[in-house]
Amino acid sequence: MKTIKKRTEKSLIKEFILNFERDVVEKKKKNKRFSLVLTGGRSPIKLYRELAKSGVDWSNVDLFWGDERYVPHSSKNSNYKLAYDNLIKKIKINKKNLYPINIKKKLISECAKNYLSKIKKYFKNENMSFDCFLLGMGIDGHVASIFPESINIKKKLVTTIRKKDFNRISMSLKIINKSQKIILWLNNKLKTGRYNQLKFKGNKIPVNNLDKRKTVIFEIS
Repeated sequence: MKTIKKRTEKSLIKEFILNFERDVVEKKKKNKRFSLVLTGGRSPIKLYRELAKSGVDWSNVDLFWGDERYVPHSSKNSNYKLAYDNLIKKIKINKKNLYPINIKKKLISECAKNYLSKIKKYFKNENMSFDCFLLGMGIDGHVASIFPESINIKKKLVTTIRKKDFNRISMSLKIINKSQKIILWLNNKLKTGRYNQLKFKGNKIPVNNLDKRKTVIFEIS
């Protein structure tokens, strides 16, 4: 597991963008598209805003979502809306490059099945390995919408999560760990400190199940 430490969020963002731009360029040189899975929550907001100002060639980037609440995309609680407001509407990217989770199905289970089908089609039913999977971390160590109490569903690829606040659709740890690179985004000292506590708590904590060979931690030291 690689760790990139910076003292400020601004420096952390700058380092992420430098790495991301390089990876996108390398992929384009191989005449291949770059797939980025976005995260929700508050932690990536400043990152998305700065990415929107960067020199990334978005024409060669496809955007996916690691998880989504079962709410309309217009809702303030939607991960799609968060990414759209802070990144997507500010960059030049074709709508066909966007792969949001469809929440218009009557049953949430249908939303999960639909998203899995979308992913399989994208990868032509071959190795489903995203180039970069961006993850934040909750105070309980959850990633995407995989919480400690739902850790046992990691064998699925896309699943539904029942919570008191919102029901959710989420990619699982299994598909997260298939990615070429996993970014754990710890954008403040509180998150870094909490991660350092949780990493000794065992495999019932979702964040501890990330593939250490592929994970790069971006943290505030």
